[in-house]
Amino acid sequence: MIDTVIFDMDGVIFDTEQIWHTVRRDFATRQRGHWTEADQASVMGANSQQWSTYMREKCGVNLPPDEIFAEVLRELERRFRSNLPIYPGAREAVAQLAGRYRLGIASSSPRQLIETALEVSGMRRFFLALVSSDEVAHGKPEPDVYLLACAKLGAEPRRSAAIEDSANGIRAAAAAGLAVIAIPNEEFPPPADAVSLAVRVLTSISELSVVVVDSLDDR
Repeated sequence: MIDTVIFDMDGVIFDTEQIWHTVRRDFATRQRGHWTEADQASVMGANSQQWSTYMREKCGVNLPPDEIFAEVLRELERRFRSNLPIYPGAREAVAQLAGRYRLGIASSSPRQLIETALEVSGMRRFFLALVSSDEVAHGKPEPDVYLLACAKLGAEPRRSAAIEDSANGIRAAAAAGLAVIAIPNEEFPPPADAVSLAVRVLTSISELSVVVVDSLDDR
């Protein structure tokens, strides 16, 4: 029986993948580098060290990775506080599930940004544990962040569900042994082989409910 649900954040609860893309593209351009949608798709799920190093090595941003990270994070923080886009139905879905399951976050965002998003949206109270990929050795698609989230929640992966939108996120949760509910990102869609790892596929988070999660027990 599923007793725990762990959410990815960007692209699942908050419509922020495009913000990440725009901020990194604009920053790279200012530094006479480049950033494309293909680059964005490549690093979805990567931790901060991984994507900042990627920008230096692959995108011509000639700055130390920690400086790249700091500048991008500063602008993301500003934008999240100014206008944080929440997917329609996300607040209601999270609130409904919180009444039945232990909830956690397993995000590739820095912990500071996770806290900011949940604070601004008023949704922090629903989650018992927050985990950033910066806290583990390897970002998604490796399972580390989901395994740590389960450990912090006192949950068994086989009795846990993950809500994911990206290829690397789906692969990470499946590798950790969680039942995956995929909500494929429309702007950066995961390939079919990643989506096939999911037990359920939804078109939006507004479809997520206790009934959907309970149905995973039949997997």
